[in-house]
Amino acid sequence: MALIVQKYGGTSVGSVERIQAVAGKVKMARDRGEDVVVVVSAMSGETNRLVDLAHQIQERPIPRELDVLLSTGEQVTIALLSMALEKIGCPARSYTGGQVHILTDSAHNKARIRDIDAARVQADLDAGRVVVVAGFQGVDEAGNITTLGRGGSDTTAVAMAAALKAAECQIFTDVDGVYTTDPRVEPRARRLDRITFEEMLEMASLGSKVLQIRAVEFAGKYNVPLRVLSSFEAGEGTLITFEEDGMEQAKISGIAFSRDEAKLTILGVPDEPGVAYKILGPISEANIEVDMIVQNIAQDSTTDFTFTVHRNDFPRAMEVLENTARELGAREVLGDDVIVKISLVGVGMRSHAGIASKMFETLAKEGINIRMISTSEIKISVVVDEKYLELGVRALHEAFELHGEDNA
Repeated sequence: MALIVQKYGGTSVGSVERIQAVAGKVKMARDRGEDVVVVVSAMSGETNRLVDLAHQIQERPIPRELDVLLSTGEQVTIALLSMALEKIGCPARSYTGGQVHILTDSAHNKARIRDIDAARVQADLDAGRVVVVAGFQGVDEAGNITTLGRGGSDTTAVAMAAALKAAECQIFTDVDGVYTTDPRVEPRARRLDRITFEEMLEMASLGSKVLQIRAVEFAGKYNVPLRVLSSFEAGEGTLITFEEDGMEQAKISGIAFSRDEAKLTILGVPDEPGVAYKILGPISEANIEVDMIVQNIAQDSTTDFTFTVHRNDFPRAMEVLENTARELGAREVLGDDVIVKISLVGVGMRSHAGIASKMFETLAKEGINIRMISTSEIKISVVVDEKYLELGVRALHEAFELHGEDNA
C-alpha cells in the first residue's frame, strides 16, 4: 500500500463540521487503498486565543510555559478528528508530537526538528489504523514541550513524510494550489500543475504565503514530493518536486511580490575598505535583516550605499543608519517605505536569454521606474514605487503569457 501524509490547517479544521469533512476525505484515501498519516493544526483562531490568555497574565510569557500552553490547541484537534474517523468506521489513533518522539532542539517558540522515531506510527499503520499527529510541536532532549513557530505544522507533515518514506505529502489549505501570481491582483492567474522545489523556495521567500519556507527546504532536502490542495474543492492541486531531466521548463513559472519593503540610502560615504561592514554591521547587530544591496562609487572617492529591509524594521534601521552616518561623516541619509518588490521566478531562465530586458521593457512601457534590481540564477527582482504594484504585476503576467495555455 502507498503511504501518504496529509496535513490540514486551521481553517480546514475550524469547526466540528469541517473536522467531520476532513474525516471523510481521509476515509476516501483509505478506501483507495492508501495508508494515511494525518497532521493537523489547531482550530482556526485557537492559537491566537491561547496567546492572548498568556499575555493577560504575563506581558512577556515565559517561552517554556508558552509552548506548554500553545501545544494544547493541536491536542484538541487530533482527539476530535480521531473520534470523527472512528465514527465513520475508520480505525484511528491520535498522538501529540512528544508521543511520536518528534525530537527538536530547545529553542522554545521556534524549535527545529532534529529527528523522528517513526516506529510507533508504523506499528499503528501496520495494524490498519489512520494515525493522527499534532502538528507544530515536539519535545527536546530534556522532555520539554517545544513548538516550531507559525506555520510549523507544514514542517511536521514533511518531516513525518520523510521519516516514513511516504509517497507524497499533501498540504490541504484554503487555496487549490500554487498560482502564477496572486489571483487577487491578477484575476487571470493560472494554477500551476507542478513547480520545482527551487522555484517554490524563491516564491515563498519573495512573498508567496502558500507554504512555510522551512517545510519546502525540508522537503527538498529529503526528496519528499509535496502537493498543495484545497480542503474545500476537488482537484489535483500543484505538485512540488525536483526538476525532471528532459522536461520542457516554462521560462517563467510565476510572479511573486512583497508589499513589506523599505529602502534606505546613505550618501557620500568615504570609499575605503570595510565601509560596507561599517554600514551593515550595526544594522545586523540590531537584528535587522537586509535584503537587496546596491553600491555606487562616485568620482570624488565617495560611495552611495542603498539597501532594503522589512517595512516593520524601517524606523529602527533609519535610527541606526543616521548614527552610522554621523560616525562616518556621510553627507545624508534617505529613506523610503512606500516601495514594493516584484520578482519573476523560473528555472527556465537558466536556458533563456533576454528575460531581464523583456521585464525592464515591459515596466518602461507602463511608465514604471525601477529603483533597484537583484538577480539570481532563477529569479529577477525589482523594487518599484508601491503605487505601481498591481499595474506592474499585471503587465508582466501579460508580457510573459502566464495566463496562456502555451506556458502550462
